[in-house]
Order: sequence, then structure tokens, then C-alpha cells
Amino acid sequence: MPIDNIPELYINNPKLKPELFVYDFKMTEDIIKTKVNLNMHMFSFLQTGKKQVHFAETSVLVDNKQSLLIKKGNCLWSELLDKEEIYYCKLFFFSEQRLKEFLSKHIKHKEQPKETPSFFAIENDSYLTSYLNSLSTIATVPSALIDNLLSVKFEELLVYLIHKYKTVFENYLMSLIAQEEVSSFKKSVEQNIHSTLSLEEIAFLCNMSLSTFKRHFIKEYKVSPGKWLRDKRLLKAKELLEDGTLKSSDIYLDLGYSNLSNFSSAFKTKFGMSPSEVR
Repeated sequence: MPIDNIPELYINNPKLKPELFVYDFKMTEDIIKTKVNLNMHMFSFLQTGKKQVHFAETSVLVDNKQSLLIKKGNCLWSELLDKEEIYYCKLFFFSEQRLKEFLSKHIKHKEQPKETPSFFAIENDSYLTSYLNSLSTIATVPSALIDNLLSVKFEELLVYLIHKYKTVFENYLMSLIAQEEVSSFKKSVEQNIHSTLSLEEIAFLCNMSLSTFKRHFIKEYKVSPGKWLRDKRLLKAKELLEDGTLKSSDIYLDLGYSNLSNFSSAFKTKFGMSPSEVR
């Protein structure tokens, strides 16, 4: 699967490297688990549809009631149509330099957080709706004015969100410019034990090729990643079935199996009985 370099994919002139950039992303069919190399921090203002983003340590699903601020880096995202025929998301990208300029102007010096969460969820409200409407009108002004106007709109947005979320949002902004630490390999792996992600997708989220991921995994766990994940997921399946409220048809997709037959066969090989025999 190819990797989408964002926002470069959306910029018509490859020589341009804007520090602020707005893009209206629209589509008419679902896009599932696109591999994304996000090269700028990004606000995602979903207007219609649903958006799911997988990170190395977590995932998030939002509709048009929430927006996201997403840290730059590798992720997988799915864009899903809801009842509407068109998926529409307004994206606002910004550079670290613009963020540093804002922080030096508006936030007194404070200790930088040790961890940087992959995203910050924003509850939409009437102010943000009005803000997005005004942001859309910028596309109609002469190009010479766009950068200055986007600078004003960027500052307006951050000032408002600091007012809304107080120090929680301040700390998140500070964390975006903190020196990035290497994420825990084991933490990333174990957060995805029960996800539907493939080994290749988990490796991508860990910023590794599949072959490097496998070597690193065997060094850490002394077993191949395929066998380890399969055993962990089957143990979870047995636990869910023993609870008595779910059937194998309810859980196999969530445990990474594409069809019920493969799940049942793997379960029987592991435990010597079919899922329906679990009591």
C-alpha cells in the first residue's frame, strides 16, 4: 500500500512549502486505513461523515460533533461516508515555527510536558462553526493576502481554544514543540493486541519497515510477531466466549480475522475445540 505524504499531496506546486495551509478534502466513497506520513501538525474539522485515525498507541473515531488536532507523524486514517453522499473535512496545517511564534507571544514560559499525545479532541460549538465559515471565505480573496489572513485566523483559533480548554490545551501545544522521544516499542505493540490492524500496519505506526519490525519484535519477545499476536487474540476470544454474552460471529472481525471460518479453524487449532463448544 502506498504512503500518502500530507499535506504535500494536496499542494499543487511542489516547490511551495507554506507554513500555514488550508485544504478542503472531499470524497464520495469510503477510504479505509490510508497510510499517512503527516509532515505538519493538522487541525481536522470534519463537516460530514466519520473519521477514524490509528496511532501507534491509540485510535480515535469522530463525527462532525468533534474536531481533532493531530500531531505530525505516521498514522492510518479511514474516512467514512455517513448518511451523506459526500465526505467533507476541512484541514488546517501549521508549521512548528508558526506554533513557536504563537507560544512565545501568548504563553509564559513553562516546563514542557514529557509526553506528547497523538491528538487533542475538540468539541465543536457555535463559535467554531462561525470560525470555519470565515476561514472558507479566505479562498476568495487575492492570493497576496492569503498568508497574512491565515496568520490572523491561526492565532484566533489557538487563542479561542486556550480560552475554552485552559491549561490542558496550553500543555498540549507545548508538547508539540518538545523534543520528541522514541515511543515505547512494547507499548505500541501491546496497545494493538486486540485491534484489527495487520502486522504491516502496526510496523508503519512504529515507523519501521515490516522486516525491521519483525527483527525488533523477536529481540523483545523471543517469538515471531505473527504467532504472538495470534495467541493473544485467541486468548481474548476465549475469554469473551466464556463470558457467555457474545458468539464467535460477534467478535471475529474485531480480533483481526477477515472471515468466521478462518477464526474458527485457528481457535480449534489453539484450544482443541470449536468456539461453539466453549462454556
